Amino acid sequence: MEEPTPKDLFLQSVGRCVAKEAFIPDFYERFLGASDEIKNKFRFTDFEKQNKMLRRSLELCAGATAGDPESLREINQRATTHDRDHLNIEPQFYGVWLETIIDTARDHDDQWDEAFEAAWQRILGHVVKHMVRKY
Repeated sequence: MEEPTPKDLFLQSVGRCVAKEAFIPDFYERFLGASDEIKNKFRFTDFEKQNKMLRRSLELCAGATAGDPESLREINQRATTHDRDHLNIEPQFYGVWLETIIDTARDHDDQWDEAFEAAWQRILGHVVKHMVRKY
């Protein structure tokens, strides 16, 4: 039997997390609670739409890391909308986002182990570095 790839492990874990209704709201509660600056960035956010975007973004991260052209295109679009000339999401916020989403996943994925943690770090870390470079 072939070893699962980081993308496989990541998507399995994402599936378990998003199957739990509390996962995304819990993430945003933690993320917005991390600083007043972050909370302020989201003050006009439609969270029903944002929750769907987060779920889609997680899937895009896996695809982009694996080199999928459509995922790469969408990640590049997100990098543009988040850059200094648009939403101005400053680089320091990405580290908080990464830590918070992984902490939340760890708490919601009942199969979490070191392999899943490494997959989340690898997949999302790759995309976070890209977003910071494009800032």
